Formats: sequence, C-alpha cells, structure tokens
Amino acid sequence: MNVTIYHNPGCGTSRNTLAMIRNAGIEPTVVEYLKTPPSREQLVKMIADAGLTVREAIRQKDTPYAELGLDNPALSDEQLLDAMLANPILINRPFVITPLGTRLSRPSELVLDILPNTHKGTFTKEDGEKVLDGEGKRIV
Repeated sequence: MNVTIYHNPGCGTSRNTLAMIRNAGIEPTVVEYLKTPPSREQLVKMIADAGLTVREAIRQKDTPYAELGLDNPALSDEQLLDAMLANPILINRPFVITPLGTRLSRPSELVLDILPNTHKGTFTKEDGEKVLDGEGKRIV
C-alpha cells in the first residue's frame, strides 16, 4: 500500500502515527515537511481531502501563529495558505495520505481509519496509552 506521511520527527504525535503505520506492516514515504514542504497545490488537496478548512489545518501551538496575526478572522484562505507555505511549522501534522483517504492524524490513532487491518499485535503510544490489543484490534 502506498502511504505518505508529512512528518515532523520532533513531534510525539507524528512519531506515534509513523509507528502505527509501520505496525500495520507498511513502510511509508516519509516527507519531513519542515525540510521539504508540500507545494501549494499539494497542501490545498491534503486539506480538502481530509475534510478540513484551511484554518483547521493551521498549527497554533509553538508557532508564529499569534505573532503573524493569523487569528484575525478576516484573513482569507489564500492569505492563510501563504503564511503556511512561508512558515511550514504552521502546517499541522501529521498529514497521512493512503488509498483509503487522507487524515490529519491528531490524535495519532486517527490514522487507523485509513490503514488496512494488518496490524501486528499490540501498539502503545509513547505516553503509555494502549491503542491496539494483542490481536491488533483498536482499543476503544
């Protein structure tokens, strides 16, 4: 299965998402988006395919969001996209694209909605939260 993750290795949610993809037996294409940001067209498509608004796809925490005045509701989607492309840290993460769909995997277990049911046993996130049981089934 062809899977792409827009990943930030410094982010626990992104690391957990990547680990869940690998737990499904898939080695994804890993795009470190801070080093290699998506094009405008790719970003617009990811956001739309994930069913989000541009504003929902912006990361506020630990970014220049407030300093850039991006909380101004009068800003257009085009202006927000310009800011995200100029400052990739503003792109929320991790976006994951599979043939089964596109998700902003926050929380990380949202990635399970777009992966095949091929998980290899238990999965526990870095913080100790159990996500999959011994049979690879989602713990609700």
